[in-house]
Amino acid sequence: MNTPNYGYGLKSVAGHLDQAQFDEGLRRHMLRVYNYMGLGLVLTGAVAFFVGSTPALYVPIFSTPLKWVVMLAPLAFVLLFSFRMQSMSASGAQAMFWAFCAVMGLSMASIFLVFTGTSIARTFFIAATMFGATSLYGYTTKRDLSQFGSFLMMGLIGVVIASVVNIFLGSTMLQFIVSVVGILVFVGLTAWDTQSIKEQYADNFDAESQQKLAVFGAFSLYLNFINIFQLLLNFTGERE
Repeated sequence: MNTPNYGYGLKSVAGHLDQAQFDEGLRRHMLRVYNYMGLGLVLTGAVAFFVGSTPALYVPIFSTPLKWVVMLAPLAFVLLFSFRMQSMSASGAQAMFWAFCAVMGLSMASIFLVFTGTSIARTFFIAATMFGATSLYGYTTKRDLSQFGSFLMMGLIGVVIASVVNIFLGSTMLQFIVSVVGILVFVGLTAWDTQSIKEQYADNFDAESQQKLAVFGAFSLYLNFINIFQLLLNFTGERE
């Protein structure tokens, strides 16, 4: 007659409870990441639309050398985030994220001067669909995407360098190549970043660490979405 192994059963139940608790915590964490990102996009869109539809604001900016300051300001925020990431408090990181989203909106106001509102809305929907599909893949796939990280980062560096060079060359062919490669790179980064955000989560982090992790995760995904959207505009945007 076999004796029931009650100890093993209790361990199994405890393991299931721990896993269920972890899964629920991870779900809340990812929801917080996407909420931050979504609100950031709303802020960016609101600022871009307001400035782009107000001549008293966009004329002094985009008809003067001040436009270069506005265009390069988001890059300064990205560098600041990268170098100050570890030393920031959660509240400081959140404040900087909102400031970055507002500055990005100011930088993107020019699209409302160049493209029709209908094509901007259409491009946003296409970008959202692409982003959502690839982020979902990154979250659900069992495949380790870290092996593609170095390749994607090299592609990103190449896109940035080519874009800077093309500011001076003004080549339509180079712009086309940069747009195609850039979309592929940022779509890949979306899946990779989503998986990284998921794997970085730990349920024993304190509230401060979890909020900070959520802000930085939202920042990464926000950048991917914005770049996909801007690059897609080169193909789907209809000029005024």
